[in-house]
Amino acid sequence: MAGSTRRRGCGDVVAAVMVSGKIVRFDRARGYGFIAPDHGGEDVFVHVRELDVEDVTTGARVEFSVVDGERGLKAYGVRVLGSENGNGASAAARPEDPTTEDDTYEVISAADYGRLITDVLLSTAPTLTGTQIVEVRRRLTELARGHGWVD
Repeated sequence: MAGSTRRRGCGDVVAAVMVSGKIVRFDRARGYGFIAPDHGGEDVFVHVRELDVEDVTTGARVEFSVVDGERGLKAYGVRVLGSENGNGASAAARPEDPTTEDDTYEVISAADYGRLITDVLLSTAPTLTGTQIVEVRRRLTELARGHGWVD
């Protein structure tokens, strides 16, 4: 795939080389999620059919190509990096009791949530000061705790 350009039925190829990023959300029940590219920009839709593993978890590092689809950017040819147990994440990153209900979500630690917030803030608003980032993280973490999103 690297260096090639090709058309797919779903749109024009945006990245003919592999792009790296991280799974920021993935709904196993619905079979899709989103990848945050390392270079920044909008998140990229990914369908389970495009993954090289059967299951992937939030935070998994991936390489992929991008097409501009009818509804936005879509990943294809997604390769999970560093898959130690064949599912897209190290064993430590897997939830203890994964559920299959449609309206469930993975609870993460406050520290992991803080790192995710920092990554988003640095990529979308690089002019924020350290003090501003700390305050935004504190307030968002309070909100997340109140909703049970972090432990």
